[in-house]
Amino acid sequence: MRLFWWSGAAAVRTMVPDMAGKVLIVANPTSGGYSAEFLDDVRNRLEDLGCKTEIRLTRRAGEIGDICADPSLPVQTLVVAGGDGSVNEALTGFQNHPAPPQLGIIPFGTANVLALELGLPRNAKAIAELIRRGKTRQLHYGLANGRPFVLMASAGFDAEVVHAVPLSLKRRLGKLAYVITALRTGFKRKSASLKVILDGEELTGKLAVASNARHYGGPFVICPGGATDPGLHMLVLERDDPWSSFCYGVALLMGRIHKAKGALVRPFKTASILATGAVAAQVDGDPFGATPLEIRQTDKTVPILAPCRGNGAASPPRLPTPTTSTPSVIAGLAPAIQFVTSATPKPLRLDSARHGCHGRAMA
Repeated sequence: MRLFWWSGAAAVRTMVPDMAGKVLIVANPTSGGYSAEFLDDVRNRLEDLGCKTEIRLTRRAGEIGDICADPSLPVQTLVVAGGDGSVNEALTGFQNHPAPPQLGIIPFGTANVLALELGLPRNAKAIAELIRRGKTRQLHYGLANGRPFVLMASAGFDAEVVHAVPLSLKRRLGKLAYVITALRTGFKRKSASLKVILDGEELTGKLAVASNARHYGGPFVICPGGATDPGLHMLVLERDDPWSSFCYGVALLMGRIHKAKGALVRPFKTASILATGAVAAQVDGDPFGATPLEIRQTDKTVPILAPCRGNGAASPPRLPTPTTSTPSVIAGLAPAIQFVTSATPKPLRLDSARHGCHGRAMA
């Protein structure tokens, strides 16, 4: 029988021998790039390394969240094989878990922005070794109307694209599906104004992105900090007409979002995104209804398997504190620009900081 128990007010987990080293891989077979052969390769390598490993395929939406919310889950490590949406499901489940296991990621899916953010490996051997070593960093996240987000929560044009992209097109074309949908949507949509309240200060704009991560839509940097750093940032764009979106996209592609005219990037603790009518919203690249959005930081973290940055490694860049009309950027058409140019964005310079990495090797 597989057993574990909880003790103490903080529900500290005590592992029994049958649980120590147990790895559960939960896979979404509908994710782009899903490969049963690849998962078998990872499992076989983990077994060779002495880690008892099980693969479980989901059959319905929300199943990953249900698995992760189960307090009797007898594993040391839960690995999500899927995209950013699957990772978001896991975090949503962990919200109701008294002491979640450490989280791992096998990057399937369309964008895999979090995998990029954390520098996660893509080959089976390196993934298995990362899981076996058990080195973790603390994954921070924010809440939008109570729903966790590890990348971003936004309202405006980008959310309209997320709502409008056909699932069949997304599965067939991957990121290109967003490019096509953005171009189709951008020239016929009616723009809506947003009221953004950041820690009590009122701003207006056409698109608002609350970001927990540095990256947006791929390798594009929109703010300082990162998913393993505490704190949220808000990007507000004054305009979202096709030409302005194109210019913002170019600025984003060049790593100069904070230099774009009509854009603002600012740290915050609590925020409201409001509109006169309903404006589309999205969380971590999946549709999330419409405004209003109430967004806040949370002190909760989840241990996630990731390569260490190393002591004294540079942390993500800190943007200058915005003045009255400091810049920022939208990434609405940046994927289209990258698709056309195949350019690589220039990284922003960051302040130096020390980032701890905690080890918990598999038994």
